[in-house]
Amino acid sequence: MKTSKRLQFGDFAPQFRNPKTAQIVVVPVPYDGTSTYMKGADKGPEAILKASYNLEFYDVASNSEVFRKGIFTDTPIRCAKRPEAVVSQVQSRIAGHLQKGKFPVMLGGEHSITAGAVEALAGPVDDLSVLQLDAHSDLRDSYEGSKYNHACVMARVREICPIVQVGIRSTDISEQANLDKSRVFFAKDICDGQPRSWIDKAVSKLSRNVYITIDLDAFDPSLLPATGTPEPGGLFWYDVMALLTKVCAKKNVVGFDVVELCPRKHLWGSDFIAAKLVYSLLTLRFAK
Repeated sequence: MKTSKRLQFGDFAPQFRNPKTAQIVVVPVPYDGTSTYMKGADKGPEAILKASYNLEFYDVASNSEVFRKGIFTDTPIRCAKRPEAVVSQVQSRIAGHLQKGKFPVMLGGEHSITAGAVEALAGPVDDLSVLQLDAHSDLRDSYEGSKYNHACVMARVREICPIVQVGIRSTDISEQANLDKSRVFFAKDICDGQPRSWIDKAVSKLSRNVYITIDLDAFDPSLLPATGTPEPGGLFWYDVMALLTKVCAKKNVVGFDVVELCPRKHLWGSDFIAAKLVYSLLTLRFAK
């Protein structure tokens, strides 16, 4: 990822990218060390940053331009090879930004990196929970010899704080003992034209302070196909926006990540959707 240091999120004027005054920091984490199907998630942060230059920055619904809060894009983390080391790198980088009062947004990269951000937040933030949007439950205790494999990320997060899982439609039998079905909203129960009454129930299970992790394979692959492990039968844009709107209205969102974009040359729409998701969630968070 040679060019990412020169990329910023959004084509904003320089005064809205000032690291001293920006309220929001974007941290690219180009790591793809443990993914088990299609490789390429390490190119995800760069693709999102490039696509972000084509966003419209005015939000009609809130009559706001969230970039005016200041969005600084940090230097991408120079990721180690082992996932344990990368989690430690992420924890250190996010903790440093929290000490400066920044709102952290992390761009992956594979999903294993989320554990580091949650570790960083768990120190200064009381009453923390994590909302996971994902096709996969990611609750294996260990996979391919590592407890920090991307298939284990929510097992590690759940050791830190409670979790709520939304959009799940793929899980291994070994994960069933770790699956709290009272806190899981399976895709089969919430997608395909189902009423959105499930959203209030999901939000009610979150604590006061919430970190959101969005694995892009939560979306149906007909909408967003460029992921490393696509699964049919997923969420669509307005379902996700309805959920995120309610979370931002009812809870204090303390940070989020968007992970597992696996860019493909002829699927640039996925890159743009990921960038739009980042900006839309920032709008919801700060318009409040």
